[in-house]
Amino acid sequence: MPASEPLREPALHDRALENLRYIRATMERAGSFTAVPGWGTVAVGVTALVATALSLRMRGAEWLALWLGEAVLGTVIGGGAMVRKARAANDPLLSGPGRRFGLSFLPPIVVGGLLTIAVYAAAQFQLLPGMWLLLYGTGVATAGAFSVRVVPLMGGCFMALGAAALFAPTGWWPWFLGAGFGGLHIVFGTIIARRYGG
Repeated sequence: MPASEPLREPALHDRALENLRYIRATMERAGSFTAVPGWGTVAVGVTALVATALSLRMRGAEWLALWLGEAVLGTVIGGGAMVRKARAANDPLLSGPGRRFGLSFLPPIVVGGLLTIAVYAAAQFQLLPGMWLLLYGTGVATAGAFSVRVVPLMGGCFMALGAAALFAPTGWWPWFLGAGFGGLHIVFGTIIARRYGG
């Protein structure tokens, strides 16, 4: 009997560790919104790069209209991809972590919309790229507190880029918007897709 005892102990230990891993993963899923769409975020980044290229020779109201159209398109693409990923993972969007994610993301976006109207009325277009990047980054960072770890990091990168854009020369606007809404979305979207299932 004593010879067989060491064989039982590691098996029990291994089962206990496996159970703890399972419990931990279940608790993380229950407390985190995991339906942030990686490939949808990449698609939003690609459309933002197209908008960047189209906006290079635009100014004023025409430039603003293009980027507002890109914001609507990005919302449709990202929102649709999020709904598909949530359904596939059986992760409800409007309860628990999904609701907290949305409620944390929404206020900075609403503020961004209101400030866009005020900035447009004052014809201070040079403030928009930095403001948009900062407020979007704030929304992503705060909502990311209820998601996987890479999401708040993405928000922080948007905020840093937005801070730089506020003090950059006017001619650099398109490049900051392309680097943020295009490049950062593609990089972080790819990371999310590969590590967190699409």
